[in-house]
Amino acid sequence: MASNTQHHELALPRLDAPVRLLAVVAPYYKDITDGLLSGVRATADAAGASLDVIEVPGALEIPTAVGLAARSGQYDGFVALGCVIRGETTHYDTVCNDSSRALTLLGLQGVCLGNGILTVETMAQAQVRADPAGQNKGGGAAAAALHLVALARRWAGAAQPAAPAHDVIRLAGELEGQGKA
Repeated sequence: MASNTQHHELALPRLDAPVRLLAVVAPYYKDITDGLLSGVRATADAAGASLDVIEVPGALEIPTAVGLAARSGQYDGFVALGCVIRGETTHYDTVCNDSSRALTLLGLQGVCLGNGILTVETMAQAQVRADPAGQNKGGGAAAAALHLVALARRWAGAAQPAAPAHDVIRLAGELEGQGKA
């Protein structure tokens, strides 16, 4: 059931240098992902960001594609787009949980991304959320990626903590009384 609750949305960040975004789309429900992508394009345009788009077979492949692209160093941020609608089996739970968990892990590694993978009960719910004139979840995912890019740039010049004197494996051996290697 959709709610009429109003939510606060942050204004798009001010970016001092061009931003290059990559939208990774799983077009299983193409009408839905086309709506999500329209929202992403509008938000990227409003922020002055460039946008590339690639497609992957399904929602489970989105994190892998984001990870590969992040390692290439060609993009500042990423937007994950897809739609998973509950069916008759537990496959829905696996796809929702695993794709979300993998995207979260990428984020914790410093990848700036917005998660626009819809997880819904019905097609009608997906349509409302994907519509740029409705809930505009694609635009929201792009805005999230842009905010994280702005934060990453802000903190890029901050002093980094000193690296530990020992690597973790060697230290573990020392704690077990094996001494230094």
